[in-house]
Amino acid sequence: MDLATGLGIFALLILLCLLSSKISGILNMPCLLLFLAVGLLAGSEGIGGMNFDNAHVANYLGSIAMAFILFSGGFDTSWKSVKSVFTIGGILSSIGVLLTALFTGIFSFFFFKLLLPGENISMTWCLLLGAIVSSTDAAAVFSILRSKSVSLRGKLRPLLEFESGSNDPMAAFLTIFIVGVLSKEMTTGQAVEWTYYFWVIPMFLLKMSLGILCGWGIGKCGVWIFNKINFDYDGLYYVLAVMVAIASFSITEICYGNGFMAVYVAGMVMGNNRFIYHNGVGKFYDGIAWIMQIILFTMLGLLAFPKQLWDARWVGLAVALFLMLIARPLAVLLCMRFTKFSFPEQLFVSWVGLRGGAPIMLATFPMLEGTKHSDLMFHIVFFIVLTSVLLQGMTIMPLARLLKLDAPLQKTPRMPLSVEQTGNSDANSLEFIVEDNLNGRTLAELQLPDGALILLIRRGENFIMPRGYTSLQTGDVLTIMGSDKALEKCSIILSA
Repeated sequence: MDLATGLGIFALLILLCLLSSKISGILNMPCLLLFLAVGLLAGSEGIGGMNFDNAHVANYLGSIAMAFILFSGGFDTSWKSVKSVFTIGGILSSIGVLLTALFTGIFSFFFFKLLLPGENISMTWCLLLGAIVSSTDAAAVFSILRSKSVSLRGKLRPLLEFESGSNDPMAAFLTIFIVGVLSKEMTTGQAVEWTYYFWVIPMFLLKMSLGILCGWGIGKCGVWIFNKINFDYDGLYYVLAVMVAIASFSITEICYGNGFMAVYVAGMVMGNNRFIYHNGVGKFYDGIAWIMQIILFTMLGLLAFPKQLWDARWVGLAVALFLMLIARPLAVLLCMRFTKFSFPEQLFVSWVGLRGGAPIMLATFPMLEGTKHSDLMFHIVFFIVLTSVLLQGMTIMPLARLLKLDAPLQKTPRMPLSVEQTGNSDANSLEFIVEDNLNGRTLAELQLPDGALILLIRRGENFIMPRGYTSLQTGDVLTIMGSDKALEKCSIILSA
């Protein structure tokens, strides 16, 4: 295959994935499922006939893709919204993931003993399977909610956002640790002492602490560099944005920290601080994350073989059902037992545990090390993800309505202008929706504070230039620029 043909096929696959993102809203399922389907259809056993079985390339590209996806997720996470659920979210993304992996691993061991007694699959192998599928996918959850204009009441949304966005580093750490244990067993020919697993605690504390510290430090340095450096070409700021994401992962891994935790923390630090081109860089990271998701899911779809996937269906279905109905709910209920969240809220959190691209990518680590039955594990994990997306993805919204936890989704309207932060100014812009109490009043009658400037009014599908005599109507969206204090006063005036 020459370069032109390869690039043409790559462009076609991206186009198919982009089109499938629109279809996913109609079919009520996450985009990732259709991305995987595109990869499967393009594979050696599909209509595309593309032969791809290089686990090394898949692992390297998958790790890079996960780094950018996590960085973008951290950048979009508002500290103000998640700080009230930081403790319980941290418990769910660490202890909750650990318990989910442990319960799933124990079940898998006894299930294999019953179903495949001649394969001699060890407990370590089963614990590795549990670790790989222990994390959830935030993008999959909220793409479903947004597709039907549904949000969640109370603190459920920030909790699920933070937990789903921050639990991949824990799953990656457990996977890499247990792969090391499995490799040690293969080398020595005997099982390691059970006390060896206690090393996971100090290693976890060390790697996660280094990941948090490095991520925080690199994020702060990134903000400082953005505000101090003065490029002659605006495009170089976006090149700098790529460098910060790569550096946060690589430097942390070199320092023996957890790179995935570092990129998430660095992204959150940058997203919650002011720097020049902040808004543009955020959209740039979002676009990069989408490209990485398309590459990741399509590549993993190419790596799978439908025949082997079908052969693993019964094992995959059994583990998937246990994971969804017992392991994840039990772990969540144990972690949230003494919180202020009601039982219906705990039940909903336990069900919203969609598996995404991270477990499939993590399943390439055993293939990379050449562990026994690594192909079987990859296809079991692949089947678990498909089952989780189909069953849980199709029932999230009905369950939210049944438990009376759903709320209308307030969509942010698209404006024909964008106000960029410079890093040297405290000015920001926010959108405010006009309520019934302001219907018929003019802009001059609002008496907004000094330093607040109304930039634009959106009315339906039309945009109106603001004048002092402009009369407001219920549902109008005002784009107001000003300092944080001025915007807070505007919020009080417009809601009074």
